[in-house]
Amino acid sequence: MKILILCTGNSCRSQMAHGFLQTFDKKLTVCSAGTEASGKLNPTAVKVMSEIGIDISHHTSDSVEKYLNETWDYVITVCGGANESCPAFVGQVTHRLHIGFDDPSHATGTPEFIMSEFYRVRDEIKEAFYKLYIEQIIK
Repeated sequence: MKILILCTGNSCRSQMAHGFLQTFDKKLTVCSAGTEASGKLNPTAVKVMSEIGIDISHHTSDSVEKYLNETWDYVITVCGGANESCPAFVGQVTHRLHIGFDDPSHATGTPEFIMSEFYRVRDEIKEAFYKLYIEQIIK
C-alpha cells in the first residue's frame, strides 16, 4: 500500500502524519511532499515527535513534483493550501482525501502556548490517522 501525504511546505503536519503512519504499520510505503516544499523540517515538529518515540529527523522536505507520475493508493492533503493547489497526478490515485489540521508553525504567543499548539496538532494528527488506518487502510 502506497500513501502520499501532502502539505504546503512539507515541514510539519505532513511530516508528523508520515511518521505516525509508518509506526502504525512498517509494511506501508509512506511518503510526504509539499506543493511549495520548504526544503527543511520544522525543528519543533521533530522535537514533539521525538518526545513520543518517533524519529522524523531523517525525513526530507520534497516537492510534490517528485511523485506526480507514480501510482498511489492514497493521496491525503493535511492543509487547505495543499488541498486547493493539489496538482493532477499523471499516475493513478485510488483514494484522494483531505484531513485538515491547523498549522502550529503559525502559532503566536508565549513559548508555552506555541508548544501547546504543536502538542495539540500532533495529537490530533495521531488520532485522525490512526482512525484512517483502522477504518480504511487495513480493512
